[in-house]
Amino acid sequence: MNDLSDHVVNLRGALLSWFEIHRREMPWRQSKDAYSIWLSEIMLQQTRVDQAMPYYLRFKAAFPSLEDLATADLHQVLMLWEGLGYYSRGRNLHKAAKKVYHDYKGVFPRTYEELLGLPGIGPYTAAAIASIAFNEARAVVDGNVIRVLSRLLGIMDDVRLGSTQRVIQTYANEILDPQRPGDFNQALMELGSLVCRPKKPLCEQCPWSLSCVANKRVEQHKYPFKSAKAKIPHHDIVVAVLHNSEGKVLISRRKEDAMLGGLWEFPGGKREGMESLEEALHREIHEELGIMMNILRPLTPIRHTYSHFKITLHPYVCTPVSGEAKALQSDQIQWVEVAQLNDYPFPKANRTLTLEVQRLLG
Repeated sequence: MNDLSDHVVNLRGALLSWFEIHRREMPWRQSKDAYSIWLSEIMLQQTRVDQAMPYYLRFKAAFPSLEDLATADLHQVLMLWEGLGYYSRGRNLHKAAKKVYHDYKGVFPRTYEELLGLPGIGPYTAAAIASIAFNEARAVVDGNVIRVLSRLLGIMDDVRLGSTQRVIQTYANEILDPQRPGDFNQALMELGSLVCRPKKPLCEQCPWSLSCVANKRVEQHKYPFKSAKAKIPHHDIVVAVLHNSEGKVLISRRKEDAMLGGLWEFPGGKREGMESLEEALHREIHEELGIMMNILRPLTPIRHTYSHFKITLHPYVCTPVSGEAKALQSDQIQWVEVAQLNDYPFPKANRTLTLEVQRLLG
């Protein structure tokens, strides 16, 4: 056995021994059930374990099996997903469940290549499911793995570059334990989460500390190197809380192929050019609903940050004046009692607004 192979075998053994002692207990780790593992992996995309855990437990209680999820209404799925963010994950989860239920007769695909054919599953998620549920030797590379391996190897190239990511993926493939790929992948991600943290890594607790280039150089803070992100744009969004003579308010459902698709919101949109907020609101409501309205008063602005932009939501209490509201740019609209707003899934900023609407108009 050559020196490189000896080194790799030693790294594998040290990491797996560490994992056996320090692995966190998580409900999806209690079995090899592909449905549970898939659900957890989708929820853990862009989300910490402590944030995802209560959502996972609620989902499993509501949809104990893939068939339960596949035959559920999207409205129910999005209600349970509300607050977790990145709502396309919830929609794709539902689409993938339907595909497995109908095209695979409810039996989850067992290979990496087949898994890639499901909505919402990319290379990382396919590798995670294939390795953990089906013991296929596929190495996962996520943010934790990139951090651990860039420190271990002393990679100073920009990890935002595809060329750097390919180098890390190649080494992840080489170091993966082919006998225990699922455990190894989970161990590597666990190491990044618990020990090789972005700030103040606990190097004295790391099973790889003696081999780690960054640790030897005492330069852990320099890894991984990321080039600066472009400045995140900001948008002013105006929305109308349309309140009619019956005490109901109007909400609209976003088209499923749009950002935040399937969720409900108060109608409105982005201010353009040099428009005043009030001018933008009149224009947006006429374009979206085909009606004229009166603006009664502004409500408290709400700030929210998405992954690629920021918004300030400017809500106004309004009353319709002329015309019959139609869903010109949305899937559907509904006039609902203020108390019924809790029965619809809303994105976070709009959910914050529903609370103020209930306080003022309920």
